[in-house]
Amino acid sequence: MQVSSLNEVKIYSLSAGRSLPEWLSDRKKRALQKKDVDIRRRIELIQDFEMPTVSTKIKVSRDGQYIMAVGTYKPRVRCFDTYQLSQKFERCLDSEVVTFEILSDDYSKIVFLQCGRFVEFHSQHGHYYKTRIPKFGRDFSYHYPSCDLYFVGASSEVYRLNLEQGRFLNSLQTEASESSVCDINPVHFLFAMGTAEGKVECWDPRTRNRVGLLDCALSSVTADTEIEGLPSISALKFDGALNMAVGTSTGQVLLYDLRSSNPLIVKDHHYGLPIKSIQFHHQLDLIISADSRIIKMWNKDTGKIFTSMEPEHDINDVCLYPNSGMLMTANEAPKMNIYYIPVLGPAPKWCSFLDNLTEELEENPESTVYDDYKFVTRKDLENLGLAHLIGSSLLRAYMHGFFMDIRLYHKAKMMANPFAYEEYRREKIRQKIEETRAQRVQLKKLPKVNKELALKLIEEEGEEQQFSKKRKQKNLPSLLKDDRFKVMFENPDFQVDEQSEEFRLLNPLVSKISEKRKRKLKILEELEAQGQEEEEEPEGKASDAESSESSDDEKGWVEEVRKQRKLLRQEEKLKRQERFKEDQQTVLKPHFFEIKEGEEFRSFKDSAKKQKKTLEDRLKLEEKLGTLNVSDTTVGSKQATFKLKKSEQQRKQQEAEKRHRQERKTLRRSASHLKSRRGRGQLFH
Repeated sequence: MQVSSLNEVKIYSLSAGRSLPEWLSDRKKRALQKKDVDIRRRIELIQDFEMPTVSTKIKVSRDGQYIMAVGTYKPRVRCFDTYQLSQKFERCLDSEVVTFEILSDDYSKIVFLQCGRFVEFHSQHGHYYKTRIPKFGRDFSYHYPSCDLYFVGASSEVYRLNLEQGRFLNSLQTEASESSVCDINPVHFLFAMGTAEGKVECWDPRTRNRVGLLDCALSSVTADTEIEGLPSISALKFDGALNMAVGTSTGQVLLYDLRSSNPLIVKDHHYGLPIKSIQFHHQLDLIISADSRIIKMWNKDTGKIFTSMEPEHDINDVCLYPNSGMLMTANEAPKMNIYYIPVLGPAPKWCSFLDNLTEELEENPESTVYDDYKFVTRKDLENLGLAHLIGSSLLRAYMHGFFMDIRLYHKAKMMANPFAYEEYRREKIRQKIEETRAQRVQLKKLPKVNKELALKLIEEEGEEQQFSKKRKQKNLPSLLKDDRFKVMFENPDFQVDEQSEEFRLLNPLVSKISEKRKRKLKILEELEAQGQEEEEEPEGKASDAESSESSDDEKGWVEEVRKQRKLLRQEEKLKRQERFKEDQQTVLKPHFFEIKEGEEFRSFKDSAKKQKKTLEDRLKLEEKLGTLNVSDTTVGSKQATFKLKKSEQQRKQQEAEKRHRQERKTLRRSASHLKSRRGRGQLFH
């Protein structure tokens, strides 16, 4: 599979590579695959997806299951089943096909316009009917509401063939001498035809009258284009209800809004070749236009090139598989090309494995088309002493320079500069040293607050940079450089408490990892205190070895969590014991209350109520009595739990209920004892 890239758009050619002759036996094919690497690595998406000599047109059925192509020689049509990834049938025809149309959702109804003025109808079983039109036809369109076929060709008339009645209807008389292409809008069924004079005539099929005329030849002439003759219309395609794209024989594509006679944008292919196909890609707002040499994809609003493809052979037709990134072309060669562009869309369902294949290729990039060649300018050739090769087959002219074989370039450079390898080796060693320095911890980056967290972020950032280089992704911004989090490394209030319960449970392995970071921090602080500006790592184990040792499996993580929970329970038990000892050692002292003048002493409760206490004193008192529990939550806020103290009345009521239950229990026990004695005859009257 060949991979090329333009404007960072990957294009996978699924039909690249040599094809094996049909007359070879399976044994010889297997032997060739073992010997030749190119044959072994090629991808045959659809078996025998080719024509004997040339393919002219290619289309996909509306249900997406069948791909049909026509070609020569001999004139034939081939139908490929995508569900079976092979050819379904092949039918030979009497004359070459100019164009064809699939009228049904599958392959059961097909119409062929042949070069001998014949119109041939095929059904599911094969040939169905054949008729002729008065003049040579060049294109036709099917009007679905009226079941009419509109034929345009080497005549000023547009022939109408009604498939429901099976007869020709009155023709449409136009002002053109000849017509080359036509199309019908799928929304409001406006019929448009392109003429040899460079005009587009629009007709209403309901009234059979002309409703509009566009002079595209005059609009295609811009300031930077050179026109030698009168441009005729070579391609025509509707997009929605209001947009229409027109291709000219001089290589321009004009995008029109049907409400205006002036084009919205004019795109020139700069090859001077007739535009053969125009397709619309609605997801990315792209127009895919093709002449016989190149396929260009460009934005329909700005005209900016998205990407382009230049096949090896001339292009006859382009077909975009619906709702996917697959593109198929009919060429002046036996093999029909299949391209897959992941940016345009996913792979079709019948070849969904292409998505996984291309993802693996992007992870492990293979050599692209131009990796075997070196681009050199004239000055480079003079420095290498190869200026005499200009004009030979060893140099391929391209833009302001030449492409040459990379092996020839290396040989010439080695002869011109024998010490080039030593310079290259020194440069590579220097690059490796710079990469290792970039991964080391910088002293200036460590803040005053949360040094361990900052060191952890720096190490993770270095690992992410290495991963992003392998994946060719953009680096994410660092938290240390983000203004939103700078207070966390400046304000001491944001210092992480590693002894809290939440921190130890959420980070069960932090104790192991933090030991190595603490050793690093100690060394860095010593270097900082001594005023050294050296930024090298201390001798010992490499950072990769330390990170590999710090990793642990899931079993170890669970055991560490259990160990931390056990330690927390032991610490809580020790705290309760210490609190109990403090309570026993405390000596209660009498508390005196002061009565102001004019007040009467009633009880100690009233005086205690009038005595004002702060919130801190009350919380401390309730915490000592056991009615209050204050703890930190995982989000950093305080959580307070209060226990309601029982009143004296509730306590007396509970004691009375307890005595009542005890008395009833005693009475039941004495009654059962008397009953048992009576049964034994031991009761005296």
